[in-house]
Amino acid sequence: MERMRNVLKEAIKEAATIEEAKAAAARELGVPEEKARFEVLQAPQKKTLGLFGGCPARVRAYLEVTPASRAAEYLGEVLRALGVENPSIEVKEEENGCVLALSGEDLGFIIGRRGETLDALQYLTGLVANRVDNAYYRVTLDIGNYREKREHSLTGLARKIAGQAARTGRKTSLEPMNPYERRIIHTAVQEIEGATSWSVGSEPNRHVVIGPSDDNPVRSRPRSGNRSRGRGGKNGENRPARPERAPRSDSVEKPEREIRPFVPRSNPLPTADGATPPSKTLSEKESSSLLYGRIDL
Repeated sequence: MERMRNVLKEAIKEAATIEEAKAAAARELGVPEEKARFEVLQAPQKKTLGLFGGCPARVRAYLEVTPASRAAEYLGEVLRALGVENPSIEVKEEENGCVLALSGEDLGFIIGRRGETLDALQYLTGLVANRVDNAYYRVTLDIGNYREKREHSLTGLARKIAGQAARTGRKTSLEPMNPYERRIIHTAVQEIEGATSWSVGSEPNRHVVIGPSDDNPVRSRPRSGNRSRGRGGKNGENRPARPERAPRSDSVEKPEREIRPFVPRSNPLPTADGATPPSKTLSEKESSSLLYGRIDL
């Protein structure tokens, strides 16, 4: 019953030989012989004495529904509904998945902005393929090697930003990406020493952040923008540090100053010969005061 449920269509043909029966059944299915599966129902038998008995070869040819064939069939139906006539779909089987490569003219609208339309169509095709055996089956859609070109572009971007993060110690957030593209970023960043990456957010806005790794010495280095501008110039440019002054020593001997004897101003100074000059008399004081404050009439 499981085998019959996975059969897309079949044809039974009879011929003189098994090879002729296979070719006739494949023509009825409309596919090359290598794409059809065959079951020999009856081997040919020759007639006895050329008159009695004998029977022709009987062969059953059928197309088995696989996740890849079901995905290709569904994709063709969607493309025809979008106005693409006779789309060319090449199926490349891989381990636990397949690649459906589209070729034709005017297929750029299927890619969309940054591959958003192609990713949406790939998601729907994968759901249809997974319902065949009720198991996970990875389906990848590609048009004109778009996936390869996109992978090369993302790898170069990841290496460039990872190098900047390793040198400066700063983090950078990328635009939202699907799981396939985020995996490309993580793989490329792992090759850069001193950088790491992680994903944050939830779908469909989940994105990758690239920053310095824990063992990066730049991570703990202070940034120039955080320095105080009180002693510096513009844009955080600091002035050269002043040389430290030598500490003062208390052991340095100072020369002793000569202490003069105190002489009261009321006592007259001694003369050159050591004699004390006579003090002024009252009449002399009065005569000298006439010049300044005394008026005679």
